[in-house]
Amino acid sequence: MKNFEVTTSTDYDIIKTLFVEYSQIKGAEGCFVSFEKELADLAEFYKGGAILVGFEDGTPIATIALKKVDDDTTEVKRLFIKPEHRGKGYARKMLKAMFKCADSLGYKEVMLTTRPEVMPVAYALYQRIGFNQTDFKDGVATMRMAIVKVI
Repeated sequence: MKNFEVTTSTDYDIIKTLFVEYSQIKGAEGCFVSFEKELADLAEFYKGGAILVGFEDGTPIATIALKKVDDDTTEVKRLFIKPEHRGKGYARKMLKAMFKCADSLGYKEVMLTTRPEVMPVAYALYQRIGFNQTDFKDGVATMRMAIVKVI
C-alpha cells in the first residue's frame, strides 16, 4: 500500500512543475487565465491562502491551492492529481486537507469554478461532497460550500 501525505508547501519549483503539467491537460486551457502572472509570483498570488502538495511515497504527485477572495471566502484552485495516480482516493484526501487548511486560516466558505464538460469526474466529486452550484455561464460552473471539518 502506498503512503500518501498532504502538506502545505512553499517549494515553488515543485508547485510550478505540477501546475504546468496540469495546464497541459487537453481541455484545461480555459482554467489558466493569467497563468504566467500566477507562476511569476506564487507567494503573492496565493497571499492569504496556501498551496498544498500531495506526496505518494515522498514523490510530489498532487496539488490544491487556496486563494483569498475576502475575509470569509477562499477560492479553491489547481486541484490536480497526476493522471497515473488517479483512482486511489487522493482527490478526496486533498479536499479534506484543503478544508482543514481553510478552516485554520479562518475562512467560513470555499468557492471554486470548474468546467464540467472537461472535468466531469471532479465536478461529480464536488457535488458528492456537498458543493452547491451557484452559477453556470459559458461552460463554467461556480460552486460554493461552507467550511466543513470532515468530508
